Amino acid sequence: MRFWKMWKNVYIAVLFAFTIYALLNTFVISSVYAVVDQEQTDKQTQVRAERTEQTEQSRQAERTEKKGKKSSKKSTEEPTPATDKTNTSGATETGITMSQYREHDTNIYVAQIKTSLVTSLRTAFAKNAYGRNVTATTSETAESVGAILAINGDYYGAREKGYVIRNGVLYREEGREGQEDLVLYQDGSMVVIREGEVSAEELVSQGAWQVWSFGPALIENGEIAVSTTDEVAKAMQDNPRTAIGILENGDYVMVVSDGRTDASEGLSLYELADFLKGLGAVAAYNLDGGGSSTMVYQGELVNQPTTTGRIKERAVSDIIYIAAQ
Repeated sequence: MRFWKMWKNVYIAVLFAFTIYALLNTFVISSVYAVVDQEQTDKQTQVRAERTEQTEQSRQAERTEKKGKKSSKKSTEEPTPATDKTNTSGATETGITMSQYREHDTNIYVAQIKTSLVTSLRTAFAKNAYGRNVTATTSETAESVGAILAINGDYYGAREKGYVIRNGVLYREEGREGQEDLVLYQDGSMVVIREGEVSAEELVSQGAWQVWSFGPALIENGEIAVSTTDEVAKAMQDNPRTAIGILENGDYVMVVSDGRTDASEGLSLYELADFLKGLGAVAAYNLDGGGSSTMVYQGELVNQPTTTGRIKERAVSDIIYIAAQ
């Protein structure tokens, strides 16, 4: 009897220790899988940007040349040489417009980004490291990469599955069947895909620049993609929220809302989607929210991130940003 009681106690102790280790490994213990050379990443990004611009200039020149040939056939006069106006409108410049809204008893902050180069929209890992439980506040990571504008990302480090493609580089290819991801392609388009229907390698070969795997999709093909009862697992109905999307005119939007305070109630997924549709979004996606929801502009907090009832930034795995250059 005593023998079995002793082994029972040993079993309970081992089970308890394993449970504690599993929790620590999931939420606390850091594991770095790859260190990112941010300077090298910026150089590669610049090269991609220059190639993209050169490609667009070549296409524009070809279109202009064809147009000139067609015109010469219709006129006996010598055609005037066409001028390449690709750069005259500041094709590589990025403009950011900041706005604040008040809806559903909640403060909502919107950054509208006008750029002709998708490589202006970048991502960065906390501490320049891809791994598990490697975190820093959005402000800290934004400062480390010289971001003029930044929001929190999808907190990939809290999960073991879900595609991770950042700045054109594939870091994690293991997916979750049916998981909705947002893909930002190098041609500037944003498309919602389902993991399992297309592999991470295929996305890279198709020109994926960024892939985020949190979700769900909020807007697809200009229509709201969630219902009034949809919610992120274990989340409350009204929350601080973070989202990213693209408008009908081609501008990108980053949206962050406050919540869980007397000043701001927070938004449901449907309210967030409806708000984005009102902005003119044709595609939009829900990122990590709650205490993670943070927007930083020119080194200053825009919103009031809330962690455990206090106005305080939560450390997260990654950010989405516009570089100050």
